[in-house]
Amino acid sequence: MTSHDNGPDRAHQRPEGVSRTTVEALGSLSKALETTERARGHLYSFHQLTGTADLELDRAVELLREAGHPEWAETVRTQVLGRNVIPGHWTFQIVEAYDHTYYEPFREFERAAVEELAEGHDHLYEAEMKEARRTVGHPDHTARPGTTPGPGARAQEHDRADRARESRKEGP
Repeated sequence: MTSHDNGPDRAHQRPEGVSRTTVEALGSLSKALETTERARGHLYSFHQLTGTADLELDRAVELLREAGHPEWAETVRTQVLGRNVIPGHWTFQIVEAYDHTYYEPFREFERAAVEELAEGHDHLYEAEMKEARRTVGHPDHTARPGTTPGPGARAQEHDRADRARESRKEGP
């Protein structure tokens, strides 16, 4: 394996002058944004599930009429079908408000922080964690996609594993 392949690519290397604490702070900011992305996904699920339920009410109204319960059909049609989920809002309006008020500004802020504080290098925290946790030379611990350990790396890995097993057998 060449030294070029032995570590993260340039896009995932900490720029000179960027501290460990800055990398950690940007990692925390990124994690918070990722959590917000998940929350946004749940909000879209809420939007779609509520819409699907509202459309199913059409069938319920029709079946209530067909079953001889016109008063119940009319109650569902006028009291539940198309109802706001919070005063003045359908779910699409909640999604839009969330996006404009919270999600988009947060995403822009996170991007600006990475650009200014880390020269645009994304996922530095994760890249450094990967480097600290991977076993150099192991075929399933390569530094980046499309690289493979050099000749003899697999044999070296087996030798290391054998030595580790032997030392465990010897005990203290």
